[in-house]
Amino acid sequence: MSWNNDDNRNPWQTDRNQGPGDLDAMVRDLQRKLAGLFGGRGRGGRGNGAGRPGNGGRGIGTTVIVLVLAAFMLRGLYMVDDAERGVVLRFGEFHAITLPGLRWRIPLVDRVERINTNATERYNYRGSMLTEDENIVVVDLVVQYRRTDPEAYLFNVREPIDTLEDVTSSAIREVIGKNLLDFILTEGRAEVAVETQSLIQATLDAYGTGITVYEVNLQDANFPADVEESVQDAIRAREDRERMGLEAEAYANDILPRARGSAARELQNAEAYRARVIADAEGEADRFVQILLEYEKAPGVTRQRMYLETLEQVLANSTKVLLDAEGGNNLLYLPLDRLVERRTDSPQDVLSPASTPLAGGLNSSARVRESR
Repeated sequence: MSWNNDDNRNPWQTDRNQGPGDLDAMVRDLQRKLAGLFGGRGRGGRGNGAGRPGNGGRGIGTTVIVLVLAAFMLRGLYMVDDAERGVVLRFGEFHAITLPGLRWRIPLVDRVERINTNATERYNYRGSMLTEDENIVVVDLVVQYRRTDPEAYLFNVREPIDTLEDVTSSAIREVIGKNLLDFILTEGRAEVAVETQSLIQATLDAYGTGITVYEVNLQDANFPADVEESVQDAIRAREDRERMGLEAEAYANDILPRARGSAARELQNAEAYRARVIADAEGEADRFVQILLEYEKAPGVTRQRMYLETLEQVLANSTKVLLDAEGGNNLLYLPLDRLVERRTDSPQDVLSPASTPLAGGLNSSARVRESR
């Protein structure tokens, strides 16, 4: 193949009217567009740029500047997620807080710190401490918190998480030190957790950490393994105390009502006795008044009746037997002990003819008087 043949041209030769001309046209066109973009005045005419040395280099320099500016602008773009807040630092000083979305900052001047304000994070604390009654207890605590104030979180405290750990340790030790071991191990866990959360939050707010504590859980509170045997003895003693207290309470509940009933019965008996004595006294007084009235009407008859009634009352309580035998001096043998016993059994049979062995020797006019 011949290199001089028009149909078979040399591939290494370029047409001066095709290659360089097209490149110059492209540069000039880009230059006009950039000049219009930056407020420059376009140069018309075919021969304005052709033949002037350095005109193509000037267009390339402008393009480079535009590309650098574009890269500079693109470098300032940043994205903030929905759960985050962007803290813009200009020359290291707080400038603004940006919301979620695509944002722009000044490159090499502004720096952005992204703080997650929606995520709930956990912090575990475990330690041994003294209670109010000087017992050792091991506490396992979980703290759930959020970074709610990005500016305060970044600038007020140098190490916010370390500060949270120190505040938690101080708060739980203070709360445990004000309570007894039995209360902490049994019904006081919820109260201890609530009081600890309140104390932690108050301290963090005083420091301005920008952290909000949402929940404090007391996972476990127990005594150390080294003193397990002693604590078990103390627990058994506490259970015995509670059991004996319940037994004493049951005994008190049983004996006190009975004692109150006995006291009430004695009071009622005393009231009845008083009423009876008063009634008897009033009856005796009324009877004396009636006897006095009768005595004033017939003194002799009344005096005789009173004498007989008095003798009847006196002899009714006597065990002596009186015999009145008219005109006879016979010696009588009377079994007085048997007569007394029979009188208690059947008083109507006392001194009957069948009951006295010597009844035939008595005078028929003998009168026997026995007091009952």
